[in-house]
Amino acid sequence: MSLEAEILRKYHTVAVVGISSREDRPSHRVARYLKEHGYRIIPVNPRETEVLGERCYPDICSVSEPVDVVDVFRRSRYVPRVVAEAIYKGAKVVWMQEGIVHEAAARRAREAGLEVVMDRCMRVEHRKLTGG
Repeated sequence: MSLEAEILRKYHTVAVVGISSREDRPSHRVARYLKEHGYRIIPVNPRETEVLGERCYPDICSVSEPVDVVDVFRRSRYVPRVVAEAIYKGAKVVWMQEGIVHEAAARRAREAGLEVVMDRCMRVEHRKLTGG
């Protein structure tokens, strides 16, 4: 089983960093898909107050519940800060969406015990897993 499939089966609380309330944005579409498939979605974006009926937090450290996966929809240059917050929060996984790669931040996350996925879409990987 691939790492992506293991993560999708094992963890179900996903903080979506950089989520948008705009339905045409990839972050919104992926989060909606995951929510429709039983995942707990926690929106993270300082410019939003609520997305998909869920309270939106300004950053990962402000989230009031445990986080399994930090799904990153931010440019690569912002990834080191997101990883630092994920480590502090005690997340299990940092998942960088398609087009997002940051080797140094990934290494830091792995050294802290987190699993890391880069340049992959959670929705695409879930569809592969479920045959959808």
